[in-house]
Amino acid sequence: MRYSGMSAPSDRPRTRRPSLHKLRTAPGRSDTLRLDFCQPVNRRTHIGMAGRFVGGTCRPWTSGKWRARYRDAPGKEHARHFDRKVDADRWLASVKTALARGEWVDPALARVPVGEWAVRWLDNQAQLKPSTRQRYDSLLRMQELPVWARVPLSAVTHVDVGEWVRRMTQADLAPSTVRQAHRVFSLLLAHAVRDGRLTRNVAAGVRLPRVGRADKVFLTPAQVGELAAAAEPHGLIVRVLAYTGLRWGELAALRVRRVNLVKRRLLVAESVTEVNGRAVLGTPKTHHRRSVPLPRFLVGPIAAQIAGRAGDELVFTSPAGEVLRNNNFRRRVFDRAAESVGLTGLTPHELRHTAASLTVAEGANVKAVQRMLGHASAAMTLEVYADLFENDLDQAADRLDRAARHAAADAVRTEGVGPDLDAIRPGSSAPCLTRMSAWCPSWCSTQNTARSPRSLRPARMT
Repeated sequence: MRYSGMSAPSDRPRTRRPSLHKLRTAPGRSDTLRLDFCQPVNRRTHIGMAGRFVGGTCRPWTSGKWRARYRDAPGKEHARHFDRKVDADRWLASVKTALARGEWVDPALARVPVGEWAVRWLDNQAQLKPSTRQRYDSLLRMQELPVWARVPLSAVTHVDVGEWVRRMTQADLAPSTVRQAHRVFSLLLAHAVRDGRLTRNVAAGVRLPRVGRADKVFLTPAQVGELAAAAEPHGLIVRVLAYTGLRWGELAALRVRRVNLVKRRLLVAESVTEVNGRAVLGTPKTHHRRSVPLPRFLVGPIAAQIAGRAGDELVFTSPAGEVLRNNNFRRRVFDRAAESVGLTGLTPHELRHTAASLTVAEGANVKAVQRMLGHASAAMTLEVYADLFENDLDQAADRLDRAARHAAADAVRTEGVGPDLDAIRPGSSAPCLTRMSAWCPSWCSTQNTARSPRSLRPARMT
C-alpha cells in the first residue's frame, strides 16, 4: 500500500525520550543518585554541558527563590529552596560529595523522633540480660525521653548532647548515672548510624564526669571468722563468699550437681537477678562458665550442706526453700551480724573483694585472680584491684637485689681460680712449671720422676 503526500510509517517502534523528571540511575551503575551542578541542559538529549546525565537541577521558582532538587534511586524527589543560586549549587554539590563517599542518607529516615527510635532500638536488643534491659528502660524513662522524645534524629547535635550531660551533672546526679545515661543515648544513635539514618554518632567524644573510686573493704581471715560466727546458722554462706569470690547471684543459683568435692571445684554456670521483684535465672555476668577452686576446710561443711539433695536442687536456699534473695538475707542476717562485729555498712559484695585480697596475699598472680573472679580480662582485674598488686613491685625489687648480691659473691669466690694463660712465654717453661707446681705439687713430682726437665719443655714451633 502506498501513501501519497506523506512518508511511509516506520516498522521500528517509536521510543520516547527520557523525561528529566523521571530520570533514573543507568543500568549496571552502582550510583544511587544522578545529579550535576546547575548548568544549561540540552533539552533534546537531557545531557549537561559536562557530558553527564543530569539528575539534579535548580531553577527559579515562583516565589523568587531557587529550587534545587534531585531524585534518589527509587525515584523519590528531594528538593530545597534557597535565596541564592550559589547556595543551591553548594547544596547539590554536598549531596554529590556525600554520594561519592557513601555517606548519603535519605533525609526522611532521619526525621524519626528520638522517642520512637529509642523504643525500636530497645526492642531489638535481644542479647541483653533482664536486669540490663530493666536498667536501660529506667534510664530512658527518667533521663532521656523527657528531653529528647520529640526531637528528630537529624536535629540532635554534639553541642546539645554536651549541654544535656552538663545539666545532668549540675542536677547532682551521680557521675556513674550520668555516664550510664550517656552510654544508652550513644548506643541508640550508633544503631541509627548502622541503619543508614545518620552519617555519624554525634554523642561520641562528649566529655563526661569522672567517677571516683570508693574505698574497698578487705577483711582479714580472723574478721571473716568472726562475721561467719555472728551470722550462724548461715555462716557457711559468709565463708563461701569470702574464700571463693562468687557474686551473690552466682551463689544463689549454685546447684548441687555443679559442686565437685573430689576436685574441690564449683562450676559457675547460672546467676540469679531480681527484676521487678521477680527472681530471674540467667547466665553469669560475662556469659561464660568458669571453675572456682574450693579451699579444703570448706569441703566438709559443703558436703553436709548438700547431703540428701538432688542434683538440680539449690545449694543455698531461703528458710522457705526458695531462691535466696540478697535484700532479704541482708535485712534478716547479714547487716545484724556485720554490726555486731564492728563492720557496720559492710555488704555481701565486699566479701568478693576480700576473696581477691586473700588470694593475692598468698602469692596468686593476676591471671589466677581473674579466672577465679570471672573478670572479662586481666586488665579489668588490675584496674579494679590495682592496690593489691603494689607489693609485687617491692617483691620484684627484692628478687633483683638478691640476684645482684649472688652474682657479686660468685665473682669474689671465683677470682684467680682459672688458668693464667697470659703467663705462657715462647721458649720458656719456667713460669708454667712454677705455676703448675703451685696448683698440683703431687702431679709435678710424679712428672719430674718420670721425665726429665728437658722433656717438659714446649715443642719448638716449625
